[in-house]
Amino acid sequence: MHEMGIVTHLAKTLDELAAEQKIVKIGKVTLQVGEVSGIMTDYFVDCWDYFKVRHTVLKDSTLELETLPAVTFCDNCKKNYETVKYGRTCPYCGSGETWLITGNECIIKQIEAETEDDRNGEKNVRTDEMR
Repeated sequence: MHEMGIVTHLAKTLDELAAEQKIVKIGKVTLQVGEVSGIMTDYFVDCWDYFKVRHTVLKDSTLELETLPAVTFCDNCKKNYETVKYGRTCPYCGSGETWLITGNECIIKQIEAETEDDRNGEKNVRTDEMR
């Protein structure tokens, strides 16, 4: 059930960004979610749809999720491997001296938004990438 907490934090972050950047409407949010992040993506989208109506800037938005593959590094043989397929034990040398490089992230990749300037005819829709 940590999905609701993450959605709450995401909405707060987007509200703050909207205030800073004079964003009046967010159309689409692209979120990168790590393969082993523990986030249940179907439930996450349901939480987003439930929660977004409570935020004026988000109420008409859509959420797109991209999966980031999980990759582990072995300190013993210095090789990378697929985490989900092999777990914590290196498939090359059998070592347990491994650590996750990628795959547990939750990153705002991109936001499609309309600003106050857009509404005044100065620009069209803008796209911001965030890390």
